[in-house]
Amino acid sequence: MENAESMIRAAIRDCPVIAQRTVEIFPQGSYRNNTNVRQDSDVDICVRCMDYWFDDYSQVPDVRTYEMQGSPSSYTYAEFRNEVGAALVRKFGADKVRRGSKAFDVHATGYRVDADVVAVLEHRRYYRDWRGNLQYHSGTEFHPDSGPKIINWPNQHYAQGVAKNRETGNRFKFITRVIKRLRYKMEADNIEAAKNIPSYFIECLVYNAPNGCFGHSEYVSDVREVLAHLYNNMMNDETCKEWGEVNELKYLFNWWQPWTRQQGFDFIRAAWDYLGLE
Repeated sequence: MENAESMIRAAIRDCPVIAQRTVEIFPQGSYRNNTNVRQDSDVDICVRCMDYWFDDYSQVPDVRTYEMQGSPSSYTYAEFRNEVGAALVRKFGADKVRRGSKAFDVHATGYRVDADVVAVLEHRRYYRDWRGNLQYHSGTEFHPDSGPKIINWPNQHYAQGVAKNRETGNRFKFITRVIKRLRYKMEADNIEAAKNIPSYFIECLVYNAPNGCFGHSEYVSDVREVLAHLYNNMMNDETCKEWGEVNELKYLFNWWQPWTRQQGFDFIRAAWDYLGLE
């Protein structure tokens, strides 16, 4: 994974066109967040252009024109994505890079794993601080070849995950990996409720378990407490409607999510039964 990350950084760094831009390159997803398991065999790399960004002023309806940051540009997200794609092909060869709807898949070799490289622009969600000054959360936004735009908050996710792990005595990420492995085992045993449950969704579910669910003398007790809390609070929409993703900037259950509360509840109930917990 480290080899893949290093070579992708080199591909972007050595591209003369992208070298003229302010670009951040960082891993994201379970690899960066240390919640990956053996079955998560690839690495996600984000290439974010910081010279241009997408604005979201929806939370500051009183914003004044003179407060707005940035100005219109003829440079587009599509151009940046094409530049990133060209840089990868130049480094690895056309036969090793496949363009998907969302990301470029850089195929594995004997010394690096598969890597998904996503080109993004900065996304700024504006808000007012307690003094009334305009501030913003910095995230990422990209537009797939098909489907709606996607906004993520990878740096916030990382920071909140680290904090949660520290507060739970390094149990949050461990228990997340346990339940991810459990899902793969259930899927291998053809348990329907375990199919099509994203690893990211599992991490967010575990994050919403209170810190008191972690830190028992035995790990199995942590797993039991986490599953019990999720089961009891996911029976209906009302008791989990305020739950958020790990980044704490997106609701976990809403119309735009690729999962539903019912899917999550069915998985948790099946996991409880699979383990024979009482």
